[in-house]
Amino acid sequence: MPPLSPSAYFRLTRASALYDIAIITPFATPWTFALLYPQLSDANVALGGAPLPACTPVLALFTCLLGSLVLLWSSLRLVRTSLVLGRFDATGRAVFSVWMAWTLAQGGLPLLWFYLVPEVLWAAAQAWPVSPGRSTLRTPHLTLVSRQR
Repeated sequence: MPPLSPSAYFRLTRASALYDIAIITPFATPWTFALLYPQLSDANVALGGAPLPACTPVLALFTCLLGSLVLLWSSLRLVRTSLVLGRFDATGRAVFSVWMAWTLAQGGLPLLWFYLVPEVLWAAAQAWPVSPGRSTLRTPHLTLVSRQR
């Protein structure tokens, strides 16, 4: 299997960050999560699982903390795309996948398949070999602060 070019790898890493932003944004605030949670429960029931338990303030707190952190992490990967951040993301996705698989094994949450499958695919893609090159460590990034001369 041929390695990816650095530019292809950086595009892949940015695409994974955009995917995360699209998927995780509803989990980042208590208000958006409150709108999403009933739909998640309905989807889980439609897939043969049980309704999700009532959403408590503690559940919302931990969900929103995680959602906020993932948004920040995704923004960093988008603005400062690099091989190192892509590899860290692949590792994080592998860890998330293990916990999702563990939860699936407990039963009753078939909705997780919609999150687990992309997570495993993104992890594998970002763990793919990259051909060495001068730009392997970091791509040009957006400058958020103007540079002084």
